Amino acid sequence: MSTEVARTAWPGGRHRVGRTAGSGTAVVVAVQALIWTGAAAVLGMWWVDTASVVGPAGWFTGAGRITGLLAGYACVVLVILMARVPLLDRTVGTDRLARWHAAAGRYTIGLTLAHAVLITEGYALTGRTDPVTEGVRVVLHYPDMLKAAVGLLLLLVTAVVSARAARRRLSHETWYYLHLLTYAAVFLAFGHQLTNGAEFDRTATRVAWYVLYLGAAALVVRFRLLTPLRLSRRHGLRVAGVRRESPDVVSVLVTGEHMDELVVRPGQFFRWRFLSPGLWWTASPYSVSAVPDGRSLRITVKAVGGHSAALATLRPGTRIWAEGPYGALTPDRATGRPALLLAAGVGITPLRVLFETLPGDPVLIHWARRPEDLVLRHEIDTVAARRGTRAYYSVSHPAGYRLPLDAGTLRALVPDVAQRVCYLCGPPGWASAAQAALRAAGVPARRIHQESFAL
Repeated sequence: MSTEVARTAWPGGRHRVGRTAGSGTAVVVAVQALIWTGAAAVLGMWWVDTASVVGPAGWFTGAGRITGLLAGYACVVLVILMARVPLLDRTVGTDRLARWHAAAGRYTIGLTLAHAVLITEGYALTGRTDPVTEGVRVVLHYPDMLKAAVGLLLLLVTAVVSARAARRRLSHETWYYLHLLTYAAVFLAFGHQLTNGAEFDRTATRVAWYVLYLGAAALVVRFRLLTPLRLSRRHGLRVAGVRRESPDVVSVLVTGEHMDELVVRPGQFFRWRFLSPGLWWTASPYSVSAVPDGRSLRITVKAVGGHSAALATLRPGTRIWAEGPYGALTPDRATGRPALLLAAGVGITPLRVLFETLPGDPVLIHWARRPEDLVLRHEIDTVAARRGTRAYYSVSHPAGYRLPLDAGTLRALVPDVAQRVCYLCGPPGWASAAQAALRAAGVPARRIHQESFAL
């Protein structure tokens, strides 16, 4: 059954790794506990190595040492959270990891700046000089400090381009490559920790620090370089064809070797790098939009920028470098309950696959601006008719029936909404309204799972 209803407006956007809201699992709690336990262990390093703290110079220097140790530890956490470790991706969720990574970045910047200010003031008080003179002396004459200063500047550049106001003005690709400066900053800052940190005079602590940093580096190399390389060599992914779904949306069919071995869960996505002129230099996340058949994969992409628009010109045979699959917006989240799927615009792509594969009686509601933006509608109607499930559509222009995104509307369309597990995929503004409506309709946060679209 499919029904066209309502109209509503929503902001456009580009696919981003999704938020999995309210999925609190034991693994999430365990990972958080592990991170904070590590921070406590780092504080223990300072405590064991510090006999006493005397006078203002001692307090400033001690605070500088503490913040420096925590900043060094935060760098490791920062890197590990975005190493794309499959176990973390499947259990914690890609977007939760991204939000933790963003928080770790803010902690890292704050702790690093506090370390620089406090330790300089402590040394200045000890040497009876002013902080500026002391800071110049430390940077120019202490071992590895010049590299550390450059690393700090790179971290600050990363912080600036990651600020929300700056992100709006930068393309995703520009932001992404500037963000990679974090790796260079961590590398440049590593040496001064060991050469100048009093805590690292002990062999055990030096070994532990090396293990921590080398372990993080190994995870990055393993999962962000070697795993995609192996996938590329094993499957030889390439473009099989491009089909236009609407004036600004295309589907790209991907094929390759041994495709039956490529396990992809409904709702997951890859980071796709198309090896053609103008496209090879960036990898963008796009969800799989059709149930994998063991022979091919399909993605459906809306043109919201130069890169996504260029996908319409891809030629059959174009080679692809892919990373993934990623994402926790999968049937596992349903936990045996019937599902309600809410999509806006091209956010339908992962939900279209879930609509076909989730057990029971899933209900889907798709909001769009124009009738032609209801991409994949024919496929959804076919699935709904075959399964005896319901799909509702809302178009805002030209004039249509108004369907407010509120609790009353959801209850009217889906009377048992409060008992369902809910999947969301759409732009941030729309998704926030959808979450508020679901909560007002009685759906607990732990049963609301979301993917967003943003630049």
